[in-house]
Amino acid sequence: MPAGDSTNHHLVELLYRDHRAWLLGWLRKSLSCPQRAEDLGQDTFMRLLGKPEQLRLREPRALLATIARGLMIDHFRRSALERAYLDELALVPEDVQPSPEDQALALEALREIDRLLGRLSSKARAAFLYNRLDGMPHAKIAERLGVSVPRVRQYLTQGLRQCYIALYGAPT
Repeated sequence: MPAGDSTNHHLVELLYRDHRAWLLGWLRKSLSCPQRAEDLGQDTFMRLLGKPEQLRLREPRALLATIARGLMIDHFRRSALERAYLDELALVPEDVQPSPEDQALALEALREIDRLLGRLSSKARAAFLYNRLDGMPHAKIAERLGVSVPRVRQYLTQGLRQCYIALYGAPT
């Protein structure tokens, strides 16, 4: 293990020991589910362990809160996406609904798409989804988002680039 990894591991260990209880309390205030707070707290420290660069800890609680807040936003966005899918599915007659396995696969695909597009700005993500899912033309997207048509084209290019990266990896 490289020296930087060992140092980071030790720093994360110290953070965990000194600030875990505070972080869980902070998360429990924001979430209605104590188990979800535990999961996000654990994910916060795992995210720190995955950082290749050496951590600088001038404000450890601010760092932990920033990471946990991002994870919470991801969680809420995924939950909203799942609810929207299940709400739409409830409108489909039972005899043509996908099997539970197909529903689970569709939800997993939606989560992956959301993760990939989550790297885009909210307007770029919306433009891409309006175009690809709703078939909306560029001018209509521009009107809806309050941007120019060339900007919509830029947003779509960004979305396509994320799809390319997902399929083939980052271009060299």
